[in-house]
Amino acid sequence: MSGHTDAFAWGPATGVGSMPGGDARETAKAVTGSFEDFPHLAELPARGPGADMIGRTAGMLVEMYVHLEPSGWRISDRPGRDTRRARSWLGEDLDALEEFTQGYTGPLKVQAVGPWTLAAGVETRNGESVLRDPGAVRDLAGSLAEGLRAHLAEVRRRAPGAQVVLQLDEPSLTAVLRGQVRTASGYRTYRAVDRQVVEGTLRDVMRAHDGPVVVHSCAPDVPFALLRRAGAAGVSFDFSLLTERDDDAIGEAVEGGTQLFAGIVPGTDTALSDPAGSVMGVRTLWRRLGLNPGTLAESLVITPSCGLAGASPAYARAALAHCARAARSLADNPE
Repeated sequence: MSGHTDAFAWGPATGVGSMPGGDARETAKAVTGSFEDFPHLAELPARGPGADMIGRTAGMLVEMYVHLEPSGWRISDRPGRDTRRARSWLGEDLDALEEFTQGYTGPLKVQAVGPWTLAAGVETRNGESVLRDPGAVRDLAGSLAEGLRAHLAEVRRRAPGAQVVLQLDEPSLTAVLRGQVRTASGYRTYRAVDRQVVEGTLRDVMRAHDGPVVVHSCAPDVPFALLRRAGAAGVSFDFSLLTERDDDAIGEAVEGGTQLFAGIVPGTDTALSDPAGSVMGVRTLWRRLGLNPGTLAESLVITPSCGLAGASPAYARAALAHCARAARSLADNPE
């Protein structure tokens, strides 16, 4: 994987995924306007079931369908209203993105839920999580990889000049590795999944894309080394959750050429400091790790700390602009 990502020109800043509201055109316009060098295909979960993270990705599955139960998303035998709705919203988002990326030739990011968070978030027909059944996990991951291939081909067709980056959202990954995902009753947890199985499944799904893959998690204790071994060209995380325990993994990632997507702008409404102030923590980390400050801007992509679905529309737009300005301040004054 690292072979052909070394020359990849990442943009300075981008979004994580979700945005508030339900207007695809308005959102695509805001995203492409804020991130002229690295836009992303936004998600609008406020539209309802099927626009949420799990439902949207489940709508991409091939020969596997889901429907909504009171307990959540569940595997079904045939495509129903929920699948159709998810696909229709994704189509609307792609139409809007296509309109605002005419002639665009830089990196363009699309997001989907990764295999482990999807397995933790979807139920088999008996109401238990797919996570419980290794065979069901393999089927789900295979269907996801195929669905992603088709989705990525569609994105390339609509934005032919863009270099597509795939982001896999894995907020449940640490819970899967630690056996902390709760059963349907809520009284028990599913057994921890072996690290090599987790890594192998991620690797298989990442192979659906012949370009760079980034894995995003805004949970604590992101398994940097595991993600790099699985083939991730970049790791996206909430910078405020890093502890000194993560130092070695971060240092190794940077030296190994892994792109860090540092989530430094809060995801919900707050007063924003000056952009240079937002990247102070990143500079401090670089000094602590003894890394060359000159590599800061090229090793980092600045993002919000997580999706912006919970923010007000005005704050979400301000947060995007703030990310772009913070990235600029890093590039202008590396020291």
